[in-house]
Amino acid sequence: MSVLHVVFKVDGAEYVLPAADVLQMESFTGATPVPGAAPHVAGLVQVRGRVIPVVDARARFGLPPVERSLDSRVVVAQLGDRVVGLLVDSAREVLKLEPQQLRPPPPLVVEGAHGFVKAVAQVGPRLVMLIDFPRVIGEETLDGDGQR
Repeated sequence: MSVLHVVFKVDGAEYVLPAADVLQMESFTGATPVPGAAPHVAGLVQVRGRVIPVVDARARFGLPPVERSLDSRVVVAQLGDRVVGLLVDSAREVLKLEPQQLRPPPPLVVEGAHGFVKAVAQVGPRLVMLIDFPRVIGEETLDGDGQR
């Protein structure tokens, strides 16, 4: 049975999250900085009356910052009872993936990506990476001190 995934781009690479975990995608108009937060925490945004932390995917993946554009999106996802936004370069596609399309990432990717990439899938000429959302957002997004 195929599963819908939301596709988003960070630094030209394509990543996916199961659509069932994604609540919505919002344009990024800026975030309120949080004093003492980890460097990858962009800050807080208000989404439909809720204040949620936003993790900057570029910062989290160790990529250089870029000027945000009209394409920048916050992918708002739910993890248990937590709602967290992931700031990405763009997100505007939904893709159906069959479970057998998802393969374990090569060892080099596992090491280089700090475990952020859970699986890779070939979709025609494209390669998309399934992120490990809990690991990407990390427990430190709430307390800001990096302790787990």
